[in-house]
Amino acid sequence: MVKYLGILLIVIGAVVLLVSYFKEWVDYNWVQFTGLALIIVGLVVHILLQKYKK
Repeated sequence: MVKYLGILLIVIGAVVLLVSYFKEWVDYNWVQFTGLALIIVGLVVHILLQKYKK
């Protein structure tokens, strides 16, 4: 499961952004920042896991 942690974080971030759009929460910056932060952290985790893969 750790192998897919980065991809999982990216997908959760995208889902947060989609839900915020359909629930009309686009005016709340903390929701948008949470989705963006999850996507960025997911990208970094995925790259690091691929780089230091055993």
